Amino acid sequence: MNKEFIPYLDNIERILSNALPLMISGKWVKDNFGSLENVTAEDFSPLVKPTKSLIQLGGKRWRPLMLVLCAQAYCQKNSTINIDVEQLAYSVTPLVEFVHTASLIHDDIEDSSDTRRGKPAAYITYGVDVAINAGSWLYFDATVCIDSLNVSAEIKNQLYKVWANELRRLHLGQAMDISWHRNKNVRPTVDQYLTMVRCKTGTLASLAAKIGMTIAGASEDECNRSGAIAADIGAGFQIIDDVINLTTGNPGKKRGDDIVERKKSLPVNLFFEKFSYSHIDKSAALLECFEKAHYEGIESSAVEQAIGILEEFDVINMAKEKGIELINTGLEQLESLLGSGKYTDLLKNLFKGMVPSDA
Repeated sequence: MNKEFIPYLDNIERILSNALPLMISGKWVKDNFGSLENVTAEDFSPLVKPTKSLIQLGGKRWRPLMLVLCAQAYCQKNSTINIDVEQLAYSVTPLVEFVHTASLIHDDIEDSSDTRRGKPAAYITYGVDVAINAGSWLYFDATVCIDSLNVSAEIKNQLYKVWANELRRLHLGQAMDISWHRNKNVRPTVDQYLTMVRCKTGTLASLAAKIGMTIAGASEDECNRSGAIAADIGAGFQIIDDVINLTTGNPGKKRGDDIVERKKSLPVNLFFEKFSYSHIDKSAALLECFEKAHYEGIESSAVEQAIGILEEFDVINMAKEKGIELINTGLEQLESLLGSGKYTDLLKNLFKGMVPSDA
């Protein structure tokens, strides 16, 4: 990642660490739970350990970074940049990163994934019950940073409104995705897939942009426009992630585990929409591969057979092109909204640097 981002990332890590400490203090308990009696530090462990351990494993942190850069870029456009806005923007980064972390904990349970960031998934280490509860808690604990802000009640209410709306969209997207891979007969259209992924993945980018813009004093209309643009960029990166899953394999996972999970990713949806009726035999073969891989696991020969069919019809490359198009178009729209300048350039560099060189 660009060296210019190092100070940003250092500040973000400091804020995240303070918001979710390993050593439980009385102040942290009061800030997060109010006054309590007959509770010990160990009682908080089933909440903090599973969530803290995943955060400590790292991550790109591009969502909180986007939040801060959106705030700075908007202020620069309006010639109002100051240290107070920057500090406020950093202060609310848990609102994005904690929600993202919570979604990963639940996602691994729902997908029966063994690993996350190269380590056993939280539900494997701590148990399904603990992981579900800890992930659910972190969704709500993310909002503690709003309560401590030195801003007007109007801004706090707007931040809560944005957080709640985006979380509802996040869970809708996940519901659509789960429904599709549970029902082998469902064949979503490309447009349906894009709606799903704008909710499931794009909503976290939307949340980051909207929070940053709100902190910087943008109007509700400007915040909503930035959110829609960011959702498209987030969707683009999910598509690139789909492509990587079927080519080199995602970090910490084996190539083609989306096949095992029967995921209706964009390459699969493109195949069904464009070729299933003209190549009925290949369509039937692909569905058979999905079922066989699901029951035999990642080592099944059906995984590579399914990828081979998708490669034969070039739908993996088609998906890659769509992902890159969404990212590039989104960046152009973001520059139109925020204007040109140092912080907009950093935003563009951030996202361009995240696209793999072979994508």
